Amino acid sequence: MSEPRVRRAEIAIEQAHVDRVYTRLAELRAQAEAMRTKGYEIGHGAGREAIFEQASMLFERDMMVYHANQTLQTLDAEYEGLVFGRLDHLDNDHIYVGRLGIRDAEFDNLVTDWRAPAAAAFYQATAEEPMDVVRRRVIRCSGQNVLDVDDDVLIADAVPENMQIVGEGALMAALGRSRGEKMRDIVATIQKEQDEVIRAPWRGVTEITGGPGTGKTAVALHRAAYLLYRHRRQLGGAGVLVIGPSGVFTSYISRVLPSMGETNVELRALGEVLDGLEATRQDAAPLAAIKGSLRMRKILLRALRDTPEDAPEDMKIVYRGEVLRLNARELDKVRRKVHTAGGPPNRSRIRAAELLLDALAAKAEQHAKDDGRQIDKAELITELGERIEFHRFLVVWWPILYPAQILRWLGTEKRLAAAAKGLLNRAEITMLAADFADRSRGWTIADVALLDELRVLIGQPPKSRRGRQSIEVNPERGGAPTRPEHYDEYSHVVVDESQDLSPMQWRMVGRRGKYASWTVVGDPVQSSWPDPAEAAMARDQAFGLKTTRRRFTLRTNYRNSAEIFDLAAKVVAGHAEADELPRAVRQTGITPEVRPVEAAGLEAATQAAVKELMGAVEGTVGVITAMDRVPEVEGWLAELSDERLKVVGSLDSKGLEYDAVVLVEPNDLITESTTGRRVLYVALTRATQQLTVLASNPDWIPAA
Repeated sequence: MSEPRVRRAEIAIEQAHVDRVYTRLAELRAQAEAMRTKGYEIGHGAGREAIFEQASMLFERDMMVYHANQTLQTLDAEYEGLVFGRLDHLDNDHIYVGRLGIRDAEFDNLVTDWRAPAAAAFYQATAEEPMDVVRRRVIRCSGQNVLDVDDDVLIADAVPENMQIVGEGALMAALGRSRGEKMRDIVATIQKEQDEVIRAPWRGVTEITGGPGTGKTAVALHRAAYLLYRHRRQLGGAGVLVIGPSGVFTSYISRVLPSMGETNVELRALGEVLDGLEATRQDAAPLAAIKGSLRMRKILLRALRDTPEDAPEDMKIVYRGEVLRLNARELDKVRRKVHTAGGPPNRSRIRAAELLLDALAAKAEQHAKDDGRQIDKAELITELGERIEFHRFLVVWWPILYPAQILRWLGTEKRLAAAAKGLLNRAEITMLAADFADRSRGWTIADVALLDELRVLIGQPPKSRRGRQSIEVNPERGGAPTRPEHYDEYSHVVVDESQDLSPMQWRMVGRRGKYASWTVVGDPVQSSWPDPAEAAMARDQAFGLKTTRRRFTLRTNYRNSAEIFDLAAKVVAGHAEADELPRAVRQTGITPEVRPVEAAGLEAATQAAVKELMGAVEGTVGVITAMDRVPEVEGWLAELSDERLKVVGSLDSKGLEYDAVVLVEPNDLITESTTGRRVLYVALTRATQQLTVLASNPDWIPAA
């Protein structure tokens, strides 16, 4: 039988099984909907029952609805190929591997969840260690339709006569397919080195390093899905937090976990970690370097201890016909005493009141001594402490503080200079004060960590005493957990592009993971943070006392063609050792095109390059430029509006990939960052198929 006929016959065999799976999926969905309907019916008319019976019925209803909604969420996820693999074993048994486990009505296995131990061989088996697998088949589907199959033979001398073998291997075929706007999951093509990371133990800290295109992000997300599957009891209730570098990035990866049936994962960009705030704007590199440094914590601590702008400078109160007065110096002395005690200011007003009354009593005692009199100190304190004018003064003199308010105080250069004495130089003070003084464009991503630091330093205002907040489940919202503000009890935290986190950002992230295990993803060669030693210290503090550390290095670049990566490696060669760069395994024969252009002709050259690449590839085309040039370049391409076309700044391009890339003015990327060529290296490695570089200055390419 010819190869095409064999392929069609094998596709038909797999299609028959996939049809069974989707038929069973429809049955399970109908059962879940019936359960939810029954749950809503429970409790109707319960008002006529005893209180205990009513509460019991309502609890039963909520749990039934919750579990039904959880099941429906899993079944309704967008499964692009619910079944994607098959394993044929030596004992002539076979299993199908997919995104979730499904059994038929007799409880026979139709699909094995990819995270189950029985499916591990799909990723781990090799010809050297076949794990009793004769044939590993990848099944490629679109929706419910089987498009193709591709086989690997792992035990050649055990292939039965009736077993048909199709294809040349799944991975390279997957790499050649075009990208969409959302990141693909890789469950069908996970390689052994990646699978070892995904299935590593959950406790402690797991670090994943590797160059561009090695699948670090995809591996980390699949690890989160795997851990939730294998350790649902330990991790599922408290939840998993995934932190990415930007909103562009988190939008890009947003489909991966839901497509694997995991919805109890919270996805946030660095500018969204602090509840109630969503910052997307990047600071210029020199300014971001100041804001991210640990020096800022000392500056913020000094600033919040300063006298508030509207605080009165003296205090006068009459006691038994005598005026008791505290001047500015005496009030400042009281303020310093309160802060010396070390408590958060918003929790220290009672202490401030006590010390003010002590200072007033000392004044009264001194006056009495001068006149040869005596006073009852306890009586004075009690009487003055009950007066409305005392409390009115206290509220103004020791106000409730807010994080944004303190940063705005630092917009006054004189005030910032006092707080930053010995920590910042004059130029840094001027630059930082000017930025804090102008909030017309909102907060930046770097500001979010400062606001979070201040939130902790100043403390929450006193509240009525309540029990410990816990996660609540709302059955009407499909069982989605609602967590308290500034939740810090996540069971697992994933940090992507970790090499770019500033020390202050590590402090912010660390607060959310103080009880968590960690998966940390990064590549030092791609770092845009200028002081890696300071960041490493803050990172280790964020991990706390967790002593279990494991480190994996991914060394194979599956994304870029060898032709594209050779150019990127040349650009960063002076900033990285050879063993820090991955190896690109795919060749296309298409060399990146470097086009010299005049600065005046850059707009027309960009338009022309984009049109060419839009016609050359089926998938996405990214235009990468310096951060401050994004609006300008977007304007150039306004008439070429197409959902496949994206314009991004250099820092926002991290973690993204496109079928083709137009890189505009590489020298701009070098000069805008404190880490120069590392940022350019990132931009050059976003393309999977074709790359065009437009440059008016050739200096970005190192001399041979």
